[in-house]
Amino acid sequence: MKIIILGTAYPFRGGLASFNERLAYELQDMGHEVMIYTFTKQYPDFLFPGKTQLSESEAPQKLEIAQKIHSYNPLNWGKVGKELRKIAPDLLIAKFWIPFIGPSLGTIIKRAKKNGHTKAISIIDNIIPHESRIGDRQLANYFTKQIDHFVVMSKSVGEEMKEFTTQPVIYSPHPVYDNYGEPVSREEALQKLNLNPEKKYILFFGFIRDYKGLDLLLEAMAQDILRQQNIQLIVAGEYYSNEEKYTQLIEKLQIKDQLVLFNSFIPNEEVKYYFSAADLVVQPYKSATQSGISQIAVHFEVPMVVTDVGGLKEIVKDQINGYIVQKDPASIAQAITQFYADNKQQEFKEKIVLEKEQYSWKYFAKAVLDLKR
Repeated sequence: MKIIILGTAYPFRGGLASFNERLAYELQDMGHEVMIYTFTKQYPDFLFPGKTQLSESEAPQKLEIAQKIHSYNPLNWGKVGKELRKIAPDLLIAKFWIPFIGPSLGTIIKRAKKNGHTKAISIIDNIIPHESRIGDRQLANYFTKQIDHFVVMSKSVGEEMKEFTTQPVIYSPHPVYDNYGEPVSREEALQKLNLNPEKKYILFFGFIRDYKGLDLLLEAMAQDILRQQNIQLIVAGEYYSNEEKYTQLIEKLQIKDQLVLFNSFIPNEEVKYYFSAADLVVQPYKSATQSGISQIAVHFEVPMVVTDVGGLKEIVKDQINGYIVQKDPASIAQAITQFYADNKQQEFKEKIVLEKEQYSWKYFAKAVLDLKR
């Protein structure tokens, strides 16, 4: 088939770009002709909380990526939609993660489908955003009306989709992020990050937003059962919320010596060092759907502690390959302590290895394409 993916890709950075690019590679490997239409402008500056939207890494090789879509210029939407109508791809695949992009992608798809040939599938990250704004539901509704079939990566989002569409919705787990390289030895990772090999390390990774619960994890580090251990928390990611709030909390809890802070965007080629250095990945989210961070951890075979929210518990099996805990510092601290006390790292890793295949990109891409038939 001729397939065009609509959404974030190089020169933009982050998990959305990584996802679309990795999916494109998989579809190409399956024999399809694939192109990505990405943005000329993804967000206006006032909606983007980070320092830059653009990647400093090298462009992905052997992928055709065209910057076509201006997310907040309606004149552009009609132009791109008309172009796609003439090209007449067999399939458009659009990643939906925030209602703001609903009008642009929705209008482009609506115009493109007027050729009577092109079908549209959307992969839904979140249909109801973690941090909502006025008009979100209306924008999401507009987008969903243009789509023929949907893929969700957590069952909780599948339930939410019932409010927005009567079209087919399938569940397929978020595939493993295997495009960040292979694990390196702990020694190499610690040396690269300039970390003390005599310490034990747990990891909070990714953009820091309030719903991700870093404050709960910081409070867990202040619990006596963790203060007494030789454990340090690596916080690796750029602040997308109020940095001062976390700085003040660290001071108040007096845990600065228990932390290693890398508070900037982590380039793709450096991700492997953080996960290879960590014994445990902690996701203390207050709300969640699925998480790409979970699937980076699965790729690097690092056990996880996750809170009992959204789709996180669909990846982690409590006491088998990680821990599922309540959204409170004491529960988080107890799980971390238990992990080390029971020496669970190797046992959990072996279970993760056994389950990795079900999260392959081949499996996910096949699930998407099966909807087209």
